[in-house]
This record gives sequence, C-alpha cells and structure tokens, in this order.
Amino acid sequence: MSTTGIWAIVPAAGAGNRMGSSAPKQYLPLQGKTVLAVTLERLASFPAIKGVFVGLSKDDTQWPHVADSLKDLPVEISGYIGGAERANTVVNGLKALSEIAEDGDWVLVHDAARPCVRHEDIQKLIDEVTDTDDGGILALPITDTVKLTREDGRIDKTIDRTGLWRALTPQLFPLADLARALDRALLEEATITDEASAMEHIGAMPRCVEGHPDNIKITYPADLELAELYLSQQTKEMKS
Repeated sequence: MSTTGIWAIVPAAGAGNRMGSSAPKQYLPLQGKTVLAVTLERLASFPAIKGVFVGLSKDDTQWPHVADSLKDLPVEISGYIGGAERANTVVNGLKALSEIAEDGDWVLVHDAARPCVRHEDIQKLIDEVTDTDDGGILALPITDTVKLTREDGRIDKTIDRTGLWRALTPQLFPLADLARALDRALLEEATITDEASAMEHIGAMPRCVEGHPDNIKITYPADLELAELYLSQQTKEMKS
C-alpha cells in the first residue's frame, strides 16, 4: 500500500488520577522538562513524521508553556480540544488532521505518558505494517505466567500465554480507516481501549510488532524514576 505521509496524534486530555498528584501526569517533571514535552520531542524529531497534533483538556492551562518550549522543533506541534474519553480525543484529532492531510496518509497514535519510545521502534513499526490496510501496533509478548482470578482474588486458572501480547504505543493505521473505525465503534457503543480495538471492531487484523520493554507508560509515581533511568541509558547508548 502506498504511504503519502505520516502524522502523529497524542491524546493528552486525561487527568492521570492514579498518579495521586495535583497535576496531570503528562505535566509532571521529567529530565528538567515535563513528561509531555519529552514525548513530543521524541515524535517531532522523527524524520518521517510531518506534524504532531496534541489532544488537550478544555481546562488545560499548562499547554501554552510546553508549546512555547517546543517551537524550535523541526515540525509543527498543534494543540486541539479533546473529548470525554480517549477515543473521542483521537476522533477530534483525526477531524483536525483531515483538513490538511492527503489521501493515503497514515496516523501514528502515541500515549502522552510514553516518553521513552525509541526512534528505531517507530521505524520498525512503519516498516512492518504499512504494507497492509490493517496497520499495527508496538507490543510486547507476555513472558510471565498469567492467572485468571475470581472476584475474591482467588486463582480460577492459569491462562496459556501463547500468542498473548501487551499492547504499547505508537499504533499506526491509515488515517481514513482509523477515522471510520472509531466513528463506528462510538456509534455502536463498543468497548474501545486503544485504536487497534477500534480497527478490530470493523474486522481488521492489526499486526503486533515487538518493541523495546523500556517503552513504559508512566502511570504510578515510581514510573517517573524508572523513566529517568531508561532515558539516561538511551542517551548513553546513542553516545557510545
């Protein structure tokens, strides 16, 4: 399938309540910046990305400061108002993007709280999924033993982990197909936890592409320290 260009959407309208902080997790400090700023720098400095759209809460007062700090990046980063849920925020971003995108363009959706994503993983994702309309996602094969429990926490049975993956981001799909999938899923009130699940809902079979385990999602306070460590290690690798 021919690919005209690739754009990025970053949903950043969430409150991040599990962090237990007064500020949304995307605005917590990381490497002297914010989590969101580090994430956006990673995406905007990737050569194949034509522009980045950031979905924001309508009450967001911190974005202008972040946007100002990123004005010298090689591609434009544009903020837009998100929705009540992640899927709504991505839909709003696709609508904004459709005004400037071309037929055949693809969209890369990435979590605001995954600042450690590697350029090599983004390139691997592009290389392995743009030959199909179904697209794909970065993911990790599950290596731990998986247990299914009852409501009281007691183990009901052990699940065969063969073929099981942990979904990561970015997730990459043809722009028009993802817009159609999300619109239909929302209309039919389907359970949508990521973009791939919306594509699955319309019958697509996205591909899982193995990424690096350091592509963590910052969810709990301890994750910030881990992200600092991973980012420092990545910097050392690039210099060696």
